[in-house]
Amino acid sequence: MVDISTMNQDALFTWVADLLTEMFELDRQALTPASSLYDDLDIDSIDAADLAVTMTKLTGRRIAPAVFKSIRTIGDVVNALAGLAAEQPS
Repeated sequence: MVDISTMNQDALFTWVADLLTEMFELDRQALTPASSLYDDLDIDSIDAADLAVTMTKLTGRRIAPAVFKSIRTIGDVVNALAGLAAEQPS
């Protein structure tokens, strides 16, 4: 289990970028917080759902569907995870 509550924004970005690289065989060096999941990385809605499920399994925390629908960039994923990290585990 990954403890996101101990990570700062940079560590969360590194973790998310590494996860995206592994899951979708992306060029890790090309990933930035501004990278669009859909336009730059060609992640479709099924891939996004897989990402959400994988992050839930790895962190034990679930991003609310309404929040996940608003995510467009890697930075948005990092911010959503940072918000979860600030909450008490359920």
